[in-house]
Amino acid sequence: MTTDTTGTAARDDESRPGGPADSAFVRACRRRPVPHTPVWFMRQAGRSLPEYREIRASVAMLESCRRPDLVTEITLQPVRRHNVDAAILFSDIVVPVAAAGVDLDIVPGTGPVVAEPVRTAADVERIRLIGRDDVDYVDEAVRLLVKELGDRPLIGFAGAPFTLASYLVEGGPSRTHAKTKALMHGEPELWHALAGRLAEVTLAFLRVQIEAGVSAVQLFDSWAGALSEADYRRFVLPHSTKVLTGLADAGVPRIHFGVGTAELLGAMGEAGADVVGVDWRTPLDVATRRIGPERAVQGNLDPTLLLAPWPVVETEVRRILEQGRAAPGHVFNLGHGVLPETDPEVLTRVVALVHELSARPVDRG
Repeated sequence: MTTDTTGTAARDDESRPGGPADSAFVRACRRRPVPHTPVWFMRQAGRSLPEYREIRASVAMLESCRRPDLVTEITLQPVRRHNVDAAILFSDIVVPVAAAGVDLDIVPGTGPVVAEPVRTAADVERIRLIGRDDVDYVDEAVRLLVKELGDRPLIGFAGAPFTLASYLVEGGPSRTHAKTKALMHGEPELWHALAGRLAEVTLAFLRVQIEAGVSAVQLFDSWAGALSEADYRRFVLPHSTKVLTGLADAGVPRIHFGVGTAELLGAMGEAGADVVGVDWRTPLDVATRRIGPERAVQGNLDPTLLLAPWPVVETEVRRILEQGRAAPGHVFNLGHGVLPETDPEVLTRVVALVHELSARPVDRG
């Protein structure tokens, strides 16, 4: 990374022809002409791949996220298999929270479990701010991957403040988010202190990834769909905005994604991202009208349909590509993550089909 004459951070790969910044993925994120619709899959590195399961058989999740050699290998596995247009860093949304001093573990079959859920202002104060040294293993892994990937972009990511806060307040995954909502409404000052602290942690974590060389970042707000638009705007939007606008000078596209967010898409589009991810419940042309013409969209094949016969998958891919034409930029993806029982060959065929159907000549100037 270099600095231009205005003092704004400028990416070295932005100024040269080719490179990740000129990839179909980054161009689509920036709403520029593309040679084909780019495609990658959330959770493409992981549970559906036998080579991943072999590596993880004797290594706990958090440990695997802290080993640059394993992170590099696992991140590259779907790139080799599927020819996706972007890799996404293998990690977990709770990695920065653990680095910030929260006692937690990722329990197989359950997810993140927090030893002492957040209940008081003192609990919030114990969440430390983090820097590069706290997550140096992530910095190292990104640098290794950038060398291995060459012109193919690498996506960094983090959990959004609301989703992270929900885990910390509930003590683990929740279907109702009852304790989280009770805290939001019952002790709003404490809620904003917690979400604000997590926004700072998240922003620092993403900056480490950007400085190490990722070409884009995605902010996952997996549980935001549990909220009304009014609650989202009051309790969540300011903190997600802090993260996304805090990266405005970083020189990389920012993607914002949540599940069950049909009624929140307009508000999410205001948070500062360049791309808004859309789950499978909302057609992309409808989503584009809600988000507005200043944002690209990402999505949105229902991941369960990958288990259906191929003619069904092909029909859905064609529909999504057609609806995606309404957007100023479209990155093909799933509406959520790859399911563990998915046949990897189907993912490979989807990538090839998207590339075939969307190929077009383009002026790359």
